[in-house]
Amino acid sequence: MKGNLFIVSSPSGAGKSSLIKALLEKHADMKVSVSHTTRAPRPGENNAEHYHFVDVDQFKSLIEQEEFYEWAEVFGNYYGTSKSAIQSQLEQGIDVFLDIDWQGAQQMRKLVPDVLSIFILPPSKAELERRLNTRGQDSAEVIKGRMEKAQSEMSHFNEYDYLLINDDFEQTLTQFEQIVLANRQLLANQQSKFQNLIDELLAN
Repeated sequence: MKGNLFIVSSPSGAGKSSLIKALLEKHADMKVSVSHTTRAPRPGENNAEHYHFVDVDQFKSLIEQEEFYEWAEVFGNYYGTSKSAIQSQLEQGIDVFLDIDWQGAQQMRKLVPDVLSIFILPPSKAELERRLNTRGQDSAEVIKGRMEKAQSEMSHFNEYDYLLINDDFEQTLTQFEQIVLANRQLLANQQSKFQNLIDELLAN
């Protein structure tokens, strides 16, 4: 059975990366797409595990080779989603998650119209700002920029198939997991997986 492809988007700090990480810890047959980026690694990030870290010239070369499903420039850095890596995982029956913004999601839908998409909102602007501050990863100036951009990002929620409000993490994780598991039961997926059984049940 071929895996499902999911887009997961949210403003920075709303919790999408933490939700994806928690879900993957529960399911070995789910993976997050490892994007390419030109930004510098953060403390604890490893090449090919968290991102494929490349320089700007390498990234532009991959664009010319049409290696990306989608790519975007975000806060002065480039991010892109590899076609070959995702297709390989889907063919193995692995569900793949794309942690990308709304611009990348729009590009992705043009190339893969049946991609499933989930948008995650924070419970309030105040809580979003608190989470950004408690991460301790960004300067006050960067956080201010992220908050200014958040409202524009959140206005695209209605372009997605599913909407989650990340107020209580464990509850939101359960809802996230239910969405993913329910899509495995779609007729096309189940028929592909159990065609021999269906043929036997319907045989005269």
